[in-house]
Amino acid sequence: MADADVAAVAAGEGSSQPLAGRVAIVTGASRGIGRAIAAHLSALGASLVLGYASRSDEADALAASLPRAVAVRADVSDEAGVRSLFDAAASSFGCGAGAAGAHILVANAGVLDDKYPTVADTATEDFDRVVAVNLRGAFLRPPRYAAYTATKAAVEALVRTMAKELKGTRITANCVAPGATATEMFFAGKSEEMVRNSVVSNPMERLGEPGDIAPVVGFLCTDAAEWVNGQVIRANGGYV
Repeated sequence: MADADVAAVAAGEGSSQPLAGRVAIVTGASRGIGRAIAAHLSALGASLVLGYASRSDEADALAASLPRAVAVRADVSDEAGVRSLFDAAASSFGCGAGAAGAHILVANAGVLDDKYPTVADTATEDFDRVVAVNLRGAFLRPPRYAAYTATKAAVEALVRTMAKELKGTRITANCVAPGATATEMFFAGKSEEMVRNSVVSNPMERLGEPGDIAPVVGFLCTDAAEWVNGQVIRANGGYV
């Protein structure tokens, strides 16, 4: 999503701002789905902490294009890195310190092994890297997605457990599971045939776009979604 597009989304999604006065942390926010989610939450009135791993130019540009946003470099597989995001929320937007401070957390950061190895060919260090970011930091079922699929299944289970453990707090925990979405990470390592297969196998006959996912996340962050809890929302165009 270009910066001009981000600004247009942030300025033109209507006057209703159900997230005004709330602070949202979005990891993996410098590009792709995370970038679209951040812009959408900003349009809904939220102040943003934009977590990113390495793309400082893109993260800083996004922060500059939004009315209330700060970019923070953080390794979400490291406890100190995660803590720095909450510290930034407290120092930048005056909310409470620690996990009680931010109102919304979107654990979007993820990695995918673009070599697409089989289970037998997945190196331990590659598996550990995917687990560290995708699982510890917080659905694809074709072959050659072993580590990625395993971590996402674990995240879904974790969300259901969190929903139960947060009983009495009025805090909800949900998971949005995008299908094949046209992002840099999706295209990395894929042949034209692989991409085409993803398109033709989808009932909508196209790839998803980050803008297809962001409004789903945005709704779950509003009070209107309070009765949606412990769920996995599959925003994938009908792919099964």
